[in-house]
Amino acid sequence: MADTKNPPGAEDIIQARTRIGNLVKHTPVVNSERLDRLLGCRVFSKAECLQETGSFKARGATNAVFSLAAEKACQGVATHSSGNHAAALARAAALRGVPAYIVMPANAPRIKVQAVEYYGAKITFCEPTLSARQKTLQKVITDTGACFIHPYDEPLVIAGQATAALELFEQVPKLDLLLAPIGGGGLMSGCALATALARPSVRLVGTEPRGADDAFRSLQEGRLLPQENPQTIADGLRTQLSELTFSILSRHLERIVTVSEEAMVKALRLAAEHLKLVIEPSAAVPLAALLECDFGQRGKNVGVILSGGNVEPDALAGYLKD
Repeated sequence: MADTKNPPGAEDIIQARTRIGNLVKHTPVVNSERLDRLLGCRVFSKAECLQETGSFKARGATNAVFSLAAEKACQGVATHSSGNHAAALARAAALRGVPAYIVMPANAPRIKVQAVEYYGAKITFCEPTLSARQKTLQKVITDTGACFIHPYDEPLVIAGQATAALELFEQVPKLDLLLAPIGGGGLMSGCALATALARPSVRLVGTEPRGADDAFRSLQEGRLLPQENPQTIADGLRTQLSELTFSILSRHLERIVTVSEEAMVKALRLAAEHLKLVIEPSAAVPLAALLECDFGQRGKNVGVILSGGNVEPDALAGYLKD
């Protein structure tokens, strides 16, 4: 794989766009006059929740898998993930016809486990701790010889995620701001690099739950800080930045804002009511930021990456209940 110490360059992102162009969906941008009026700005939402696997992760995983040399790919690919990257990697491996080995925490959402199973990957469950995930994954890799594809600490993955922003810039040429959620930072890093490449005048604002704010704290302190006991319904954002994603975000982001759980739930409802989209809590964070925070967005054209739509039906029903 690529050197994980260096971020992807412009050529890596352009190659990713070509490589995965026919393998992932060119997702639509949705807009609502009523939502714009409510939020006080024009919001253009890139519906990555409509990807085949239900999240933007399809982009990075597919780029990484199809970048592997044939002799390496035939041994399979492996990762640890609570769901979205797992399904994306499983699908990418199936498309290339190679094995996929996925380590998942025992408490992973059922809908995400089912997605991984659908694409034929072999799942190994472990305790829901980072140390358990890493230890279990290492055993899987030792036993199989599979190539580890990290959910976000991998330049080829970040280059793939960058293609979402490139598409958005083509779909909406006159954006003032771009917002995306931050978990491990792969999506926001890709958006930042794509912005520097294609629309350097666009302001970049990262968004996080207040109960899982390691990126916010890290940028405030100017050094990488750990995620400490994250408490949020946004299960995809409970992880922490890597040195690679921290370095990219530190250079490119204007700021990170944090949002309450209440605002996230309200944003889920707004997406369903006004955009007619089912999104997961992680994807609701940028919309929640537009509801709850002031970072000069009023009257502006704001791009939002709706990162995924994989949410348990029962949980969604609870969020949408009055």
